[in-house]
Amino acid sequence: MDAGAPVLGGFSESFVDTVDGLKLYTRDYEPLLPQTGAPVICLHGLTRNSRDFETVAPRIAALGRRVIAPDMRGRGRSDYDQDPAHYVPTVYAQDVLTLLDKLEISEAVFLGTSMGGIITMVVSALAPNRVAAAVLNDIGPRLKTEGLTRIASYVGRTPPIDAWEQAVAAVRGLAEPVYPARADDAAFWDTFTRRLFRQREDGKFVPDYDANIALAFSDPETATPVDMTPLFKALAAKPVLSVRGALSDLFGPDIVVYMQSLKTDMEAVEVPDVGHAPILDEPAAWDPILDFLARVK
Repeated sequence: MDAGAPVLGGFSESFVDTVDGLKLYTRDYEPLLPQTGAPVICLHGLTRNSRDFETVAPRIAALGRRVIAPDMRGRGRSDYDQDPAHYVPTVYAQDVLTLLDKLEISEAVFLGTSMGGIITMVVSALAPNRVAAAVLNDIGPRLKTEGLTRIASYVGRTPPIDAWEQAVAAVRGLAEPVYPARADDAAFWDTFTRRLFRQREDGKFVPDYDANIALAFSDPETATPVDMTPLFKALAAKPVLSVRGALSDLFGPDIVVYMQSLKTDMEAVEVPDVGHAPILDEPAAWDPILDFLARVK
């Protein structure tokens, strides 16, 4: 692990080596003392990165918990993989376990958005002692075809964009149905785009991920819903909070009911006027997360 940089805006930065030699960028938020519980590791979605948690992570750290937010391989400042076949949850889960080992974290609370929630379930199946509790953000053991089709329609398909205003417009065009209440909030869309895009050396703006992550959607067998029930059952002994966007096209209310049939003590909340996926700073999401963290180790 490279030495961490000075604290920047509440977090330190470091790069951790994976078992196959890639470097994962990681944000590390120190807890406000006294420490109140296990660290929280925040895992982002398919096309996202650690910047997704730049609002929520400091809030959690202020509760007295250390927060780790990595860029998964192929995203943000982490290395891209020369073999796109490695862009799968089992490899991501191994990366997370390696990260925890190198940071000397024996057990953590997992907060996973979409793909991050799938990674959480895989980690729980591989190493159940590493997961103290889990918040699954708009994800479960079954997925809706509608949402998968929408995601496949844009992942890896955005061409370089000349101007920042055009990038904001492109993001807004895709995501406004997900956040309809934010339709007229220019500051929200500027911040949202900053979390998604980076500027290349030639001045053009591009999504901040390796376009090859889209190859998983080129195979019909991986682009259709997969039953991950065995993975979810691995969490059965752990406290779990499910967060669902009321407008989500990937994670339906019927899936929440199914999850609760498998784990009767699972807590579940719904965020109004939000699709896939809640940002988690919405009061309907953050207040239950705050309560949940107050009660788990």
